[in-house]
Amino acid sequence: MEFKKVQIGAKINENIEKVWEYYTEPRHVMQWNHASEDWHCPSAENDLRESGRFCYTMASKDGEVSFDFEGKYEKIEPLSRIVYVLDDGRTVDISFESHKDGTDVSIEFDAEGENSIDMQKQGWQAILNNFKKYVEA
Repeated sequence: MEFKKVQIGAKINENIEKVWEYYTEPRHVMQWNHASEDWHCPSAENDLRESGRFCYTMASKDGEVSFDFEGKYEKIEPLSRIVYVLDDGRTVDISFESHKDGTDVSIEFDAEGENSIDMQKQGWQAILNNFKKYVEA
């Protein structure tokens, strides 16, 4: 199946070590991994190694909706790049680039076929914006 590639990004005003830690440590992931204030990430598991798996539970705070966002790591380049494949076969490629005034995080993901590309891009960008806000706080 051919997926459409979608790109988002953010400039984080922190060093790459902190950005990497906050992006990959489950205790941090649970603090930022939601697209809006009425959602949260009540659990996160992460085996950050090639062939390792991750599972982040995404849930509405009212308890009405919950799903697991999970997949398997294909490539890990510490402080540089993470590539994983979601359980539905879509690929996500995340790069971290250090600069003297912060870290650029770029994400390219395969869109799913259920929701519009624009809606998916907005949702993923909202999560990345939450990550930026959390790291910089």
